[in-house]
Amino acid sequence: MLATSSYLAAVAELLIIVAGALLGATALRRRLLPALDGPPAWLAAAVLAVALLLWTAELLGALGLFREAPLIIANLALGLGLHLGLRPLPGAAAEPGPGPAPDPGAAMRLAGIAIAALAIAHFAVGVRLRLGTGMTGFDSTWYHGPFAAGFAQSGDTLGIQFIAPQFLSWFYPQSSELLHGIGVLTFGRDLLSPLLNLGWLAGCLAAAWCIGRPFGAAPLSTAGVAIVLNSGALADQAGEARNDLMATFFLLAAVAMIVNALGRENRLPSGALAVVGIAAGIAAGTKLNFLVPAAALLGGLVAAAPASRRWSTLAAAGLPALAAGGFWYLRNLVHSGNPLPWAKEIGPIDLPSPDQPLGGREGHSVISYIGDGSVLSDWFGPGLEQGFGVLWAPLALAALAGLVLSLGRRAEPALRISALAGLALIVAWALAPTGASGPEGEPRGFVSGLRYLAPGLAVGMALLPVAPLLRSTRRRWALLAALLLLLPFVDSSAEPWHSAYLAVALAAGALTAAVALALRSPRLASLPRPALAAIAAAILAAGVVAGERGQRTYLDNRYAEPKFAAPGLNAAFAWAPSREDSRIATIATRQYPLFGTEISNEVQFVGVERSHAGFVRTGGCREFIETVNEIEPDYLVVSFDRLQRGGPSYPPEVAWTALSPAARVLLTLPPAAVFEISGRLDPSRCREETQ
Repeated sequence: MLATSSYLAAVAELLIIVAGALLGATALRRRLLPALDGPPAWLAAAVLAVALLLWTAELLGALGLFREAPLIIANLALGLGLHLGLRPLPGAAAEPGPGPAPDPGAAMRLAGIAIAALAIAHFAVGVRLRLGTGMTGFDSTWYHGPFAAGFAQSGDTLGIQFIAPQFLSWFYPQSSELLHGIGVLTFGRDLLSPLLNLGWLAGCLAAAWCIGRPFGAAPLSTAGVAIVLNSGALADQAGEARNDLMATFFLLAAVAMIVNALGRENRLPSGALAVVGIAAGIAAGTKLNFLVPAAALLGGLVAAAPASRRWSTLAAAGLPALAAGGFWYLRNLVHSGNPLPWAKEIGPIDLPSPDQPLGGREGHSVISYIGDGSVLSDWFGPGLEQGFGVLWAPLALAALAGLVLSLGRRAEPALRISALAGLALIVAWALAPTGASGPEGEPRGFVSGLRYLAPGLAVGMALLPVAPLLRSTRRRWALLAALLLLLPFVDSSAEPWHSAYLAVALAAGALTAAVALALRSPRLASLPRPALAAIAAAILAAGVVAGERGQRTYLDNRYAEPKFAAPGLNAAFAWAPSREDSRIATIATRQYPLFGTEISNEVQFVGVERSHAGFVRTGGCREFIETVNEIEPDYLVVSFDRLQRGGPSYPPEVAWTALSPAARVLLTLPPAAVFEISGRLDPSRCREETQ
């Protein structure tokens, strides 16, 4: 665990970094969106703060300077520079906004806040579980965690981090992992990683509130989004490093900016276009499937603009979007010659890309099974029930109704543009080869792929209460009743709420409700700034104290008794935390626990680089041994990802390694073996039959 002094120093570093970003973002928001106030203004500042954090981290990392001191200095200097150098343009605050919103009433506000609090309470239980084990999700241990650790260790954001050769995953956009890397960099541990998605969940609910706010439907939009985000399809986000919620937040934030900043002339000012572009760009720079809705948003903005302003609209929104999300695609272009290396051709034109199979499950799209009755009844129906509850059909219809009604003639341009993005997400999910991956006729990846559908449903549920057809008070009360009916059936509480964590849920829900009600209280707004500063300082101090106590439990239990992988791999994960500053080679796809508690072990997959930044497994004994020698590891972890029913107990690499005297066995338990490597392995011992 971290000593108290080291913990407090790390907290101070993080606060300086975040304060610098917020200082600059507040000044930038006042310059770009001076007419915005209240929750939409806070949301815009949050979007800009994350953008500033990402920009400084990306640029420093491109120079190999993603380190504590440069990051602190850069963020503080940038924040102070923007604060001192930027002032609102004269007369800009007078620019008309969407006008005052009708009051939804106290009862409806309380209902919306209660549903949001329930979603956060349930999510907090999942976070608490991961704080007692470490992150255990497949994707967290496969690539999210290793990418974050790699950034913190290397200080480099422009290089490629080769991991297990599946899906060309080293080309994925990595904005989320870079933020996790900032946490690892400041604390020297991944203390913040299990908590970040709780923040993104709260951000999604805040963005939903802002979407409904101009129409007097903030509680209903929030409740609708909370129901979707509280579903089983996204239950695996709690306490993990998955990036779906982060991307969803920025898409919802982009929609909220469009809805709140669109003036009475149905024209977005250039500052609002820039913020929308930044939010959409970060979404696309976080997760590949958000490229499509980001493009749909920008295309909708251009199409809605007067003909004389379309090019300027494209520049005002498109250039910030490229700046916010284009770094990773530019990196891919530099290394492979293709910003999207999965695309091997455009019509008759061949594109540069690695010449290797994607690996993993066999790809199939949801749309390809639409006419297959057995798949629909045996896989899709039960899968949708598992992901969204027994009332998944009414939920899906409600979300689709929100999108379709917001595309109608009576809907404002802002709603039509937003609905287009939601529909684009759903279409992208239906067409993606990961949506129903698995053997032909057995789409085993369908349930996991529902996390790609959920953001589209969230957009639809945010728009449903603001659609013109549902703006009467009577219909909104009917909608609230329907949402309350849906809630217990969609809630992912089908997973157990362990009694020991009930207090965590109650505390999280109560805190959410208290904060939401306090922010709406006129008494709070009337307090003098010193009093507000004192309240904020007290809350911050309480959080720091709680965090110091919590980090002890987390670091003591992190991967102490792993039970989430194959038995031998679990044993290797339990062994790894005792290592520090070691070099570990592996052929296991899940490798994050091998980085150790202090994230100080260098972990490298044993593979061979190919042209256009390709990376493949070694082909035989000699190539494997020679590749291990190039890595020069202190330890070698060899394992199948899972037990092979009816197959060999260990990978052949175990026997190949054991041939060399320089390899000493530390642990063997099917399907894994851990070796200590004391020198170069001898490739001459590879016999012909082992090739």
